[in-house]
Amino acid sequence: MPATALHLPHTIQWLGDTSGSLRLLDQTRLPTEETYLDAESVEQVHDAIRRLVVRGAPAIGIAAAYGVCVAVGNQPDQARSTALSAIEYLATSRPTAVNLFWALDRMRRVVEATADDRLATQLLSEAIAIHDEDRQMCAAIGRHGAPLLDGCQNVLTHCNAGSLATAELGTALAVIYTAHSNGNPVHVYADETRPLLQGARLTAWELSRSGVDVTVLCDSMAASLMLSGKVDAVIVGADRIAANGDAANKIGTYPLAIMARYHNVPCYVAAPSSTFDLSLPTGQGIPIEQRSAKEVSHPFGAQTVPAGVAVYNPAFDVTPAELITAIVTEQGLIQPVNATTVAKVIRLAAPQS
Repeated sequence: MPATALHLPHTIQWLGDTSGSLRLLDQTRLPTEETYLDAESVEQVHDAIRRLVVRGAPAIGIAAAYGVCVAVGNQPDQARSTALSAIEYLATSRPTAVNLFWALDRMRRVVEATADDRLATQLLSEAIAIHDEDRQMCAAIGRHGAPLLDGCQNVLTHCNAGSLATAELGTALAVIYTAHSNGNPVHVYADETRPLLQGARLTAWELSRSGVDVTVLCDSMAASLMLSGKVDAVIVGADRIAANGDAANKIGTYPLAIMARYHNVPCYVAAPSSTFDLSLPTGQGIPIEQRSAKEVSHPFGAQTVPAGVAVYNPAFDVTPAELITAIVTEQGLIQPVNATTVAKVIRLAAPQS
């Protein structure tokens, strides 16, 4: 399925050679402005990840890998120490998305295995490989997941797990895009996704520009929509998945999975093998990022909470494996979702260099 036919945005681009820079589509400005940020320092890359200029677990990992290259390009005479410092620094940008640490670990292994005179070139080659591999994983997720939507007319998704969150097709949205390519033009309901409205601002933006029929609804409307029989399946992405299949995703995913179970609607998670953290037996060990109170009290600059009132603003929640019908990976389906099937499928994933 060619990306040009879908009019997918260029979320992440590397410009130039080893002394180049990282161009990011500024997702904080969508849907009204399509503007790009050129990050020419590791501090700018860190800030872009922290501020959600670039977001989504796979995209964060790709951006961080290129961030190491940006740092080394600015300090070529101290490439090794600069790369190691950049890796440590970028790891502090966001705590939940395991792809960030997975990508930085790959960059660290390059530093450890490469001579100084070849380090900048090899680091850039590794970052490009991470970028290209994600494109391939997204396409494979789409192929494995699209049959799950056979017979479905309406699919509900939460947050953004599309081209804006990855190298190309996305994870959850790759399944939807591939279904469309296969002649199954499902209609998508996109949860608004409070408080930063990634569903309304981002998912609706990329689906509509790609010709996919999409309707936005407030998060609190999902249950009544299911009760009316208008949802045939739920599909979401993930930022970290534990060894037993518990999945961390954008806050609001857990109640959506509960609703789906109550209404007998299948709930699918789509994620690459790099999103699995097999060092964690269950989702209880997944660190949950706590974000600024102002995202809730002053959304997009308008005050909606009285001054002095406390705000609770976790960025993610964890959906227990027993509420997930299947996990779609580039290696195939994990179904039923439990530690045994996770281990069996993820072991099939080719080792990353």
